[in-house]
Amino acid sequence: MTKIIRLTDIQLVLLSTAAARHNGSLLPPPDTLGDGPARIRKAVEQLIRRGLAAEAQLAPGGDVWRTDGDQAIGVIITDEGRAAIHVEPQTLEAPGQDTESLGVPDAIETRAAPLPPHTKTAHVLTMLRRDEGATLADLVAATGWLSHTTRAALTGLRKKGHAIERGKRDDVTVYHLKQEG
Repeated sequence: MTKIIRLTDIQLVLLSTAAARHNGSLLPPPDTLGDGPARIRKAVEQLIRRGLAAEAQLAPGGDVWRTDGDQAIGVIITDEGRAAIHVEPQTLEAPGQDTESLGVPDAIETRAAPLPPHTKTAHVLTMLRRDEGATLADLVAATGWLSHTTRAALTGLRKKGHAIERGKRDDVTVYHLKQEG
């Protein structure tokens, strides 16, 4: 049985952004995250405590979480963090990070290969991450919601910090989740 991990909206945005970045860094937080620095810091600390993120030594110029003497320390998503947001790991380079001292492999793993989501909102986010995006009709069919409910859900996701772009395919509006990184 799969363990369901409950995350706050801020934590979901931080982990999703980190999973989309080549180095897996939670920092800097995306501009769409309108919460104050104290709330973001608390969310990152909770992710570290739960093992969904880990501190990593950085080369100079990296996005610093904290310092330990002269050493800059950043925060990266862990495999457990990727599993919590339904993204499978894939090895990619992590320039400027020494994660060996933390027991994290030298290479950070990331690949957008979502597992089956546990909620309708997670399923909507998965559909929006696809290269082709999703039309309103696609989202209505997948969730069983009415069209006005689906549009309201998209607005709610925007308010939670997800950068949802709207475009056209033929004469149909297509929604797509903008990748941060």
